[in-house]
Amino acid sequence: MPGPLPPPVPPPAHQPPRHGIWFALLCVLLLGVFLLRTGSGAVDTTAGATASDGPPRPAASAARAAPVAAAPALAPLPHSPPRRIAIPALRVAAPVTAVDLTSDGSIEAPPVDDDNLAGWYSGAASPGGRGTSVVVGHVDTESGPAVFYRLGSLTPGSRVEVLRADGRTAVFTVHAVEAFPRSDFPADRVYRDGPGAELRLITCGGRYSAGTGYAENVVVSARLTEVR
Repeated sequence: MPGPLPPPVPPPAHQPPRHGIWFALLCVLLLGVFLLRTGSGAVDTTAGATASDGPPRPAASAARAAPVAAAPALAPLPHSPPRRIAIPALRVAAPVTAVDLTSDGSIEAPPVDDDNLAGWYSGAASPGGRGTSVVVGHVDTESGPAVFYRLGSLTPGSRVEVLRADGRTAVFTVHAVEAFPRSDFPADRVYRDGPGAELRLITCGGRYSAGTGYAENVVVSARLTEVR
């Protein structure tokens, strides 16, 4: 059986502005729109280079897409829903709930009254299964920082551990941390399925505006490198 997960991330010394529940919902709901897109524009490699009052995130779209030494390819696992996610470098340890699509075709947000909860899009692969699994999380809520507040500070080589319902832990190694403008999100590249097991962690980032929310989405890409 998997060992104990690390303790939850403590609140950072610098609290982000409390934008309110409406914004946390808006940010994650937009991800569903991107998930269903069939086309995309070019990646804006300068987006996010300016200062922001939001959480840490990459300074540019490809700022942390450095190559990582290739690990031996692992055969994908059978389908099994995720139960918990751990990111040791960020001291994140959180339960995972399944989220689906709303009536307008956008992805549901994890419940906003729990700031330490991630949402697995159940319409995609399960973590460790063949294809690209998608896990989303709030960056902040009305009460302060949320589960993916520090997601943009990850670096290639970091590990993400997902405990599955079948008792196995799928361990992923990060190979890219990127920030994309919401208006030019490369959905076909981010969500493209392949023969292996990939994971995408997504939250908000970039400059915050009271009228439109955060300007970017932070995307962490990782591949399956261990099963225990």
